[in-house]
Amino acid sequence: MTTPHAPNDPSDPRTPEQVQAAADAFRRDYAAIRDQIARAVVGQAAIVDGVLICLFAGGHALLEGVPGIGKTLLIRSLSRAVHLDFSRIQFTPDLMPADIAGTTVVVEAEGEGGRVQREFRFQRGPVFAQIVLADEINRATPKTQSALLEAMQERSVTVQGTTHPLPEPFFVMATQNPLEQEGTYPLPEAQLDRFFFKLQVGYAKREDMHEILKRTTGGESSTIEPVLDAERLLAHQRLVRRVEAAPTVVDYAVRCVLATHPKGPDSDGAFATPQVNQFVRVGASPRAAQAITLGAKVLALMDGRASISIDDVRKVATPALRHRIIMNFEAEAEGVRPDSVIRNILETLPRDAAG
Repeated sequence: MTTPHAPNDPSDPRTPEQVQAAADAFRRDYAAIRDQIARAVVGQAAIVDGVLICLFAGGHALLEGVPGIGKTLLIRSLSRAVHLDFSRIQFTPDLMPADIAGTTVVVEAEGEGGRVQREFRFQRGPVFAQIVLADEINRATPKTQSALLEAMQERSVTVQGTTHPLPEPFFVMATQNPLEQEGTYPLPEAQLDRFFFKLQVGYAKREDMHEILKRTTGGESSTIEPVLDAERLLAHQRLVRRVEAAPTVVDYAVRCVLATHPKGPDSDGAFATPQVNQFVRVGASPRAAQAITLGAKVLALMDGRASISIDDVRKVATPALRHRIIMNFEAEAEGVRPDSVIRNILETLPRDAAG
């Protein structure tokens, strides 16, 4: 594989020994971050892994759940475990796009001869950070929500015709409340599609609740130490993309996405199940296939493998697809959720393309 890096660049391993060393470093850093988060977050192992997969794959994470179950705590704990710039944006109905991206202000300065000169300067908003927490993102209006569209996809912000690049790495972690709650606005489909995974955060188990009370009502407090910096994270993200993906496995991921497309004028529905044709209005976009493939590569790397498997694809399919499938009115009336449709696809889709 050719890359623009120099042959002796440690972030571009080429020999088997270098690749093995880079993979070992990846697994150590992944485990170290997970251990640091566990100092503050009790349980929720699958959600923590989902967020870390997004981080190392270079995507964005959307966490959904009722208030008070630790979504913001998890994200703040991750921000402390990595040595990156962090900002938190509390989304409210009166938040404006300029409060996120920034705005142009008039600045007065003394010029020649003591005359006051005025000039326009761009004042950066909180989105100019390496890790951005968009807290309760669906409590802001759609106009404000859309302020993140360009940032999440292009890694830049355009204000009054001038494009300002965002720092690298750039990672948005958003929390949202269930849409059934008062004062929430559904995220636009275009913005949902820009999230790598949508993770459903559930209630704590009985034993976890005991540990939460022990930690939060006693005198002990935990300290989270930073264990990863920007340079190493970017190197890990490049390594993830070098994990091999066999054509048969990639084809399975493609068929998973195509199976979400109901039969209609825009699709022949060749892979759609009867449940998809009955309940799905719009299927997943190509971004879903990208998320599935990259997420599977992170899993393979964590398992010490040089290529992804169909099982890797199956493990990441649900969080990569659930927010990219738009259900129809019949599904809403009968209470059919995207997760059940994805489960049906995974249960019926043949592993072999000829199956």
